[in-house]
Amino acid sequence: MGDTLPFTIGTPEGGPGPGSAHPRPGNAGRVIGSVFALAAAAVGLLLTLVVAAALAVFTLVASLALALTGLAWRLGRRPAPADAPVVLDARKVGHAWVAYGWDEPRR
Repeated sequence: MGDTLPFTIGTPEGGPGPGSAHPRPGNAGRVIGSVFALAAAAVGLLLTLVVAAALAVFTLVASLALALTGLAWRLGRRPAPADAPVVLDARKVGHAWVAYGWDEPRR
């Protein structure tokens, strides 16, 4: 056996020619590829910022809702103090006012 192989591995000397399926990109191809890569990175960065802002707004709204729920839970329905004025339901029937609830105990 000799020192050379009967076939070549990789590309032949000089690279692919003008008639090959995958010509070697020139400087213009590299520049355009770099521009598209930078544009894709900028779009990715913009989408990341939009998602982060939406998440921050969602977190603030959820915190506000949770705080209001806690405040309402703590206040709850407190009974009226003993010296609070009594409020009666009254309706006008004809020329007279009729009061309801005056004979029921206060809640």
